[in-house]
Amino acid sequence: MKRKTLVLTENFPPMSGGSGRWFWELYSRLPKNDYLIVADEGTEANDFDKTHDLNVIRMPLKSNEWGLRSLTGLKFYFNSYRRLRRVIKEHGITHIHTGRVIHEGVIAWLLSLSLGVKFLTYVHGEDVETAAMSREYNFLVKLVCSKAEMIICNSENSRTIVERLGYASGDKIVVLNPGVDSTKFIPSKVDERFRQQLGWHNKKVIITVGRLQQRKGQDKMIAAMPDILTHHPDALYAVIGRGECAGLLKGLIEKHGLQNSVQLLDEVSDEQMIKCYQQCDLFILPNRTIESDIEGFGMVLVEAQSCAKPVVAGDSGGTRETMLVGQSGFIIDCTSSENIAKELSKILDDEDFMDSMGKVGRQHVENTLDWLAHTEKAKQLFLKI
Repeated sequence: MKRKTLVLTENFPPMSGGSGRWFWELYSRLPKNDYLIVADEGTEANDFDKTHDLNVIRMPLKSNEWGLRSLTGLKFYFNSYRRLRRVIKEHGITHIHTGRVIHEGVIAWLLSLSLGVKFLTYVHGEDVETAAMSREYNFLVKLVCSKAEMIICNSENSRTIVERLGYASGDKIVVLNPGVDSTKFIPSKVDERFRQQLGWHNKKVIITVGRLQQRKGQDKMIAAMPDILTHHPDALYAVIGRGECAGLLKGLIEKHGLQNSVQLLDEVSDEQMIKCYQQCDLFILPNRTIESDIEGFGMVLVEAQSCAKPVVAGDSGGTRETMLVGQSGFIIDCTSSENIAKELSKILDDEDFMDSMGKVGRQHVENTLDWLAHTEKAKQLFLKI
């Protein structure tokens, strides 16, 4: 019987975020006729799907409740199960890959009960860490992990979390780091025209790319800017992304009088984002742990290194697995704006070392984190089921 896999994920372009980008980059490189992607519908989804030739079905995959004890949750799972059961039969699906344990993994488990379809699930670290705080969600994660054929973790840190929480152990857990297209994210010469368009001329530009949320730490970096500016008055911080903390960040910019030194860029195309990586001087992901919410890996750190930029990240989650610590980047305590300012000022003082870090980072990505190697590893893992 021919293998046909359904990829079930709410997080998929045009939705922004690291996991959605990961799934796009991976499954767009696999034989398209062997995979059917079921992703969340959205206002921009139809326009995005006109730009590619992958087999994608859109349906509602958002819910205010993901538990089975609420009427809202039950209705969501029932409707999702009914729609996907029909899709599986129509398309001859033999396997399911789920983007997360909850809620996609729960749906796959329900489908496996009645149709016997085998499934694997991805784990990103913060998803199961957060689920463990709820008795009901904790039960569901344990159930799904026990029934899944394989659990793919995005980092060794995420694997450790899965094992520590008792969800799975041994060979059932595998690590597959997200990667980068090193033929697209490439080093570039200074583009003064682009820099002037963004107001970066004669500036030492630090950027963060990622969703505007607490654990990403953009707020602490903004709070660090007044101290950084005392040592480097030409510094500029550009925040690229959208999210629930946009209002908070705008308030911090006004509070510290940083309108000329901090930019919030929320309307950036993929091409412009790559240019931002290429034309910045330093990349920082000032992440920190918020309760149980952590950064599972930090794909943006890999993208920045691929563009030969030095990187800095918070000492939380799996970020150190993205870099050669001390050679292509640094891990620092980002819970304190004072510490961020101190550490970044030291790095910005040494332009030759920053240039050296960028070159090491580019080589590191080419050797270990390119999508080509990543995809080949994924193919072999999938065949084990």
